[in-house]
Amino acid sequence: MVKITLENLAHSYLPHPKGDDDWALKPMNLTWEDGGAYALLGSSGCGKSTLLNIISGLLVPSQGRILFGDRDVTALPTMERNIAQVFQFPVVYDTMSVRENLAFPLKNRGLPAVQIAQRIDEVAKMIGMTEVLDRRARGLTADAKQKISLGRGMVRQDVNAILFDEPLTVIDPHMKWELRTQLKDLHRRFGHTMIYVTHDQTEALTFADQVVVMYDGRVVQSGTPQALFDAPEHTFVGYFIGSPGMNVLDARVDGSMARAADMLFALAHRYPALSGNVQIGVRPEFVRLGAGDDGLPFALERVEDVGHHRIVRGRVAGAPFNVIVPEGQPIPERADRVILDPAHTHVYADEWRVDPATAERAA
Repeated sequence: MVKITLENLAHSYLPHPKGDDDWALKPMNLTWEDGGAYALLGSSGCGKSTLLNIISGLLVPSQGRILFGDRDVTALPTMERNIAQVFQFPVVYDTMSVRENLAFPLKNRGLPAVQIAQRIDEVAKMIGMTEVLDRRARGLTADAKQKISLGRGMVRQDVNAILFDEPLTVIDPHMKWELRTQLKDLHRRFGHTMIYVTHDQTEALTFADQVVVMYDGRVVQSGTPQALFDAPEHTFVGYFIGSPGMNVLDARVDGSMARAADMLFALAHRYPALSGNVQIGVRPEFVRLGAGDDGLPFALERVEDVGHHRIVRGRVAGAPFNVIVPEGQPIPERADRVILDPAHTHVYADEWRVDPATAERAA
């Protein structure tokens, strides 16, 4: 187990990068504490796997350093970093049995046969493969092979970190929740530093204590699932976290008042004059429906009942806008307005959240 630090790290697949678009990873500084459970979350192509491969040693970064504890491992090969990595698609030895696949990393390190057998039994129970330990991997399904990959990544207890690159992609949907639970249990029991790459917010939020959200090669926010929900630091975080995501509207902000959809409404904080593209963001949970003159004009399009609440979908000034209505709460007969909760309405300039505390001091 080890603390992992990224210092001024950046990477380009081009030999001579020039503009911003030439960098797959923009410069970043990030620390993963020893024994933490982390997720790298973002859409496809945002740089998650590139970053993971740099940490594992499969890629050498164009600039910056990777530290494992106080040791600079930037130029070290994967083997010398003492990590385990589980890839998106199964990597198994088809001619070996399940037992032999799981034992392979332990035999390479010369562990006693009794200890190897005990550890294989433990991991086989975790991944639900006790009954097929002596079957060859060749005849197994893709999701069974991926469970072997997961098991092989978890079988060693002496690793600095375990890295997971979208490991549940080929797993049957009914098994995903169970395996996530088992990974979380493994973390609690053994305290490995774990980094889990995914584009699925449910996987990230249920697995990790800290989530790192990436967008266009940048880390746009790192924090607890609650922090990402309560105060998205970038409009992408607001959009990507939540179901449905945060509503975003173009606006003009003047002090503690904002104007959107040609309507003036109060904010919870005072802001200085803002330049660039100014927007407001509010999650559907913090909006209520109304009728008459209060709030912003709302064009209702449909209502979706998802069991514990309903999602009312519509538009404000032509932009998609969603409202979550708790189960049992009536929807007004003429719901043509939406009223925003000022305490949960955020202000953004060029997609980045304007910190209310800093803004009030500047104002």
